[in-house]
Amino acid sequence: MIAAVIPAKNEAPTIGKVIQTLLTAGVDLVIPVLNGCRDNSLAVIKQFGLRNIQPVCFQEPLGIDVPRAVGAARAGELGAETILFVDGDMAGEIGGALAELVKKMRKENLHLALTDCYPADGPAVSSSLASYLIKIRVLLNRTVGLEKELGSASPAHGPHAISRPFWEQIPVRELAIPPVALALAAKKGLQVAIGTSIPHARLGSSQKDPVHCHRIAETIIGDCLEAMQAYRGEWRDRTCSGVAYLGYHPERRFDLLEKFLGTITS
Repeated sequence: MIAAVIPAKNEAPTIGKVIQTLLTAGVDLVIPVLNGCRDNSLAVIKQFGLRNIQPVCFQEPLGIDVPRAVGAARAGELGAETILFVDGDMAGEIGGALAELVKKMRKENLHLALTDCYPADGPAVSSSLASYLIKIRVLLNRTVGLEKELGSASPAHGPHAISRPFWEQIPVRELAIPPVALALAAKKGLQVAIGTSIPHARLGSSQKDPVHCHRIAETIIGDCLEAMQAYRGEWRDRTCSGVAYLGYHPERRFDLLEKFLGTITS
């Protein structure tokens, strides 16, 4: 079974399109994780009237990436062999690329398949912070021995998928910090590769304000720093050269995640 997890916070304008894209791409089960939504996202989901769309709803915001761990826990509990992650605002025409990602994952027996959102023939990044972020992503991939395979690709950016063995071997809570999950997979010798290419602009994600973009970049930089330390078995920290890269990390509700995981395992 292929399950798709859709993290969503106030994505009513786009989540219907995302769900339709996933169903067209051959997904068997769709798990939207509503992350403190204050709009009518749930009503849009219910309009499909399909039993294979099973939302998980949280009244309180979970914070960035925590919904991925929630959705993966539920998908694994239901027996998914492949778990695909697509954000609720990725409303671009990406169905073919998603099908390609899953197909390559199964054909090559991958445990983690990523999307290359910065292909060599794509546009250059537009800011010094974005450039630094790309360098940190490459540094992480080099550290874990996967630079040749991945370049700058990261589970923090773009659709990606994990296998059942990944779900069984990597603690699901680590999916709340995607680069850490990548590092731990590499440490265990799991098969990681790029499954498809979608230039960032084609994802269809909504335009964000500069403050949000800055905090997202800081979040992922901090995640990558933490991931490199996790790979080395060191104390996990988000500081480099005296600068703490926190971004949205303090807003991640690991307490709510642990509470939810308790309902899965009990």
